Amino acid sequence: MPCTRRQLLKTAAAAPFLRELAFGAQTVSKAPPGKLGIPGLFPGKVIGVEDQRSIVSGKYNAEVIGAMMRRGMNELTGADDWAPSWKLFFQKGDVVGIKVNPVGQPHVISAPEVMHVILNGLAAAGIPNKDIIVYDRYQDQFLGGGFDKWLPEGVRTAYAAKHNDGIQLDITGYDRDHYVELPLTNPGYANDERARKSFAANFITRQVNKVINLCVLKDHQSAGITLALKNLSHGMVNNVSRSHSTISQNACNAFIPAIVQMPVIRDKVVLNILDGVKGVYHGGPGARPEFVWEHHTMYFATDPVAIDHVGWTKIDEKRLAVGKKKLVEDTPDQFSTYIHRQPEHVEIAGALGLGVWEWNKIQYKQIKLG
Repeated sequence: MPCTRRQLLKTAAAAPFLRELAFGAQTVSKAPPGKLGIPGLFPGKVIGVEDQRSIVSGKYNAEVIGAMMRRGMNELTGADDWAPSWKLFFQKGDVVGIKVNPVGQPHVISAPEVMHVILNGLAAAGIPNKDIIVYDRYQDQFLGGGFDKWLPEGVRTAYAAKHNDGIQLDITGYDRDHYVELPLTNPGYANDERARKSFAANFITRQVNKVINLCVLKDHQSAGITLALKNLSHGMVNNVSRSHSTISQNACNAFIPAIVQMPVIRDKVVLNILDGVKGVYHGGPGARPEFVWEHHTMYFATDPVAIDHVGWTKIDEKRLAVGKKKLVEDTPDQFSTYIHRQPEHVEIAGALGLGVWEWNKIQYKQIKLG
């Protein structure tokens, strides 16, 4: 079932403040507007493609994954073939970035079988490997996920920082001309002007003109879920720890939409592909094996709000099936310690115009192949 406003308000006493914080974010970004940017060509439209054969003995079935993605892209775009579905978004001359997610390694991260199909689609649209950059914010997590080992020759890689130093105020690798300022800091940093700003990575401001958001299906201790929106908000800027610096100082509801509405991010992200072949329903963003499940579904959208609302309902369905509470009703335990999870960032992002939140306006189509 979709998440209702009544359910959200039961546990979101801070929501009015968080909305004001998100709407009041001061954004500095010298970026030209994009025609394909968020919420993209198909606001509110989400395609889910399920195939029980997509994972066998814990390993992705590359052939099945390819068929799922071809069907999903064609259904999303209305194209009658593979190449036209990609040419709707990409053309020769584009430099395309792919934002991966390595945080749940080794169990739930962006998968090579999915990436290879994306690269095939870009090739069909006329994008050579040299004009593709695969990115994550931290080099050590990127390398730890093994992404560099299975990317084909010519595809470039990028990162914004070598590792997470905790406070993340070093802006080497980030662009001084593109930032969001919020009255929110880590404890003890209130008098440091840098601590109120998050700068966009050079990757998105200087290196690419379009981005594919390749996210995974996971819950999150502070943000509630980490799907399309959070893969962008916490992967494209520095100084993100201030959004959830302690188990009680949690402002992911405000931080996530405030960052994603940044023009240089909003205008360049043209496609969201959510890998839900495997998912994490508790204790995220890491992936403890006991909370990983095989969901066998890929999701496709240009609208990150709509795809996140769909993904949120799928995580809640799994949680209820194993005897846990819905995310907005959950209480802390040894694996998920934050006092209040904040998946409501999805609704706030919708209110900011980043996509369609209302369930009765989302055009969700589920397709089962096998």
